[in-house]
Amino acid sequence: MIPFFITIILELIILITLTITLLILLRSIINGAIYYPSEKKNVEVIVKFLNIKPGEKIADLGSGDGRIIIALARAGAEAHGYEVNPFLVRQSRKKIKDEGLSGKAFIHYQSFWKADLSQFDAIAIYGLPNFLKRLGAKMQREMKLGTRVVSNMFEFPGWITAQKTEDRVYLYFLPQKT
Repeated sequence: MIPFFITIILELIILITLTITLLILLRSIINGAIYYPSEKKNVEVIVKFLNIKPGEKIADLGSGDGRIIIALARAGAEAHGYEVNPFLVRQSRKKIKDEGLSGKAFIHYQSFWKADLSQFDAIAIYGLPNFLKRLGAKMQREMKLGTRVVSNMFEFPGWITAQKTEDRVYLYFLPQKT
């Protein structure tokens, strides 16, 4: 029979572990969007719309499980993903390593709001409408006029769409500040 003291300690360890896990998940939800993966057909369109030239640096803002980063790296880009969910960061990094794309694809455990986007030639985003206006302003401050931006599912408010699909993938060329 396990002594009462050891039972209490084990229960405390389980409770602390669950609490830490919930806090990490809550942080991810508060700091970023809820994870919803891009469909395979949309990933293919994103890569096509970005018209990647070898060696270009492209960022996926909110990179989730890394599927877009991997597709961008396979297409010849130096691909950088920004993700705040530590579980998805770990999963993405493992996939990148397993695919042999280390050195071509990178996952940053960081909010893209704190990232300097000026280093990128193009951006992919699966962002929610509530922050696309603010993100658009950040990109206009930090990036070159005409930078390619692809949004999956939601339109940038006030931006002119260069191309779009029925599955709601939108290509933009970064407009002047409005």
